[in-house]
Amino acid sequence: MKLPAGYRYSSAYAGIRKEKKPDLGLIVSDTPASAAAVFTQNRVQAAPVRIARFNLTKSRGRVSAVLINAGNANCATRTGDRVAIACCDAVAKHLRVAAEEVFPASTGVIGVELEARLITNALPELVAGLAPGRFDDVAKAIMTTDTRMKASHSQVRLKRGTVRIAGMTKGAGMMQPNMATTLGFVMLDAAVPPAALSSMLTQAVASSYNRMSVDGDTSTNDTVLVLANGAGGVQPDEKERKKIGAALTEVMEDLARQIARDGEGARKLVTIEVSGAAGDDAAERIARSIANSPLVKTAIAGSDPNWGRILMAAGNAGVALDPSKVDIDLQGVAVCRAGLAADFSEAELKKKLDAAECLIRIVLHGRGTGSARFWTCDLTEKYIEINASYRT
Repeated sequence: MKLPAGYRYSSAYAGIRKEKKPDLGLIVSDTPASAAAVFTQNRVQAAPVRIARFNLTKSRGRVSAVLINAGNANCATRTGDRVAIACCDAVAKHLRVAAEEVFPASTGVIGVELEARLITNALPELVAGLAPGRFDDVAKAIMTTDTRMKASHSQVRLKRGTVRIAGMTKGAGMMQPNMATTLGFVMLDAAVPPAALSSMLTQAVASSYNRMSVDGDTSTNDTVLVLANGAGGVQPDEKERKKIGAALTEVMEDLARQIARDGEGARKLVTIEVSGAAGDDAAERIARSIANSPLVKTAIAGSDPNWGRILMAAGNAGVALDPSKVDIDLQGVAVCRAGLAADFSEAELKKKLDAAECLIRIVLHGRGTGSARFWTCDLTEKYIEINASYRT
């Protein structure tokens, strides 16, 4: 599938990582793009989050370049803001754009000073390497504990032409969406004003990144950015924007699923569907409570059809729930009816739970019409192994 027009990409090794592999990514729009972003709601926020938010406001929603580093979060450090600003200024000089049109993002270890010179010294190589076809190189450069590159593509055919969408993301741990989670960058080549793009992003994030969790922790650096540069020559009307927004949502849902599937140490992608709740928010809270339960996640890891843990987590969501009106299905098998055990073969269901994907469906019988879909993963001993030695 063709990439969105008018963007160039590059990656390089700056020496931030211990391992010698690309740790810098650069995304450039040939003309300043409309931009919209969502950021972490963690009260401990990394310097690039603060500077990105400031730049986006100062530029009135315009971005010419996105600079991303991996290996160091540039968070909880003495020089964080100075480093982020210095790097934005350096990129601006190399590209001859306004400094406020440079959007910084970082991922990696918290509390370790980041040397700006490592990034600024690598910029000549990074800028020289810019090319329209190097999308995958950036998607790989921003990875940390990820085991695979995460990208998604779509296109929308309209009367005036085709709009192309391409998104990349990273993340496998410290995942508890509370607006977005991890780092995500989505490019469109349609002409969409910043305000309309912001509305699209808000809707897309609600059913994608906000419906996914790995371990219940919200990062200090969480950022999702959407760019629309108009290079494809299509200026959609309000009705067509809805089609583009739907495609954007699909791309971001795909990216969110990829994060959950690649959760640190995970072997299984878990999809949780809740219906019949008092409202969508109540359904989402029930699904999130199940997704974040270590007892549920370890049961899935062991292919144990322990539906009692699911019922427990649903009842612990902080919303009204009558257990006598709860039905639960695992892998399409009825395991609980009206809050009590259903008749099923544990041996047969255990085999079904050995699959790479697990579906948990909860139906609340009553007058409610709220529903939600949520993604998570199982919890294995490998998660502990990865995070017990993350800094060392």
